[in-house]
Amino acid sequence: MLARTPAPSAANENDIAHYFEYSKSGLQVLEDGLKEVPFGEFMVEKAVIDRAQLFRALQMQDKYPGVRVGECAAALGYVQIGEVERLYDVWRGCSTVEVA
Repeated sequence: MLARTPAPSAANENDIAHYFEYSKSGLQVLEDGLKEVPFGEFMVEKAVIDRAQLFRALQMQDKYPGVRVGECAAALGYVQIGEVERLYDVWRGCSTVEVA
């Protein structure tokens, strides 16, 4: 089940506009079809981070090219790096085993 994220606040409007084409009715669909969900969106869907946290992680990633969005989210304190690694394995379709 997909987690619903709240509408962006006025403070985040500029951040959102930086990453997406935005209209009064919401995000515009520029292309239709099945595509792989980016890992950052996957973390939002799994309710590990919220949309505002994803935008902050993307902003950090812009400043530090080569650093992955999950690492940025962990560096910002939104999620533990172990959880990022586990989610990345799920996202890539790999099975994981937790060792106690």
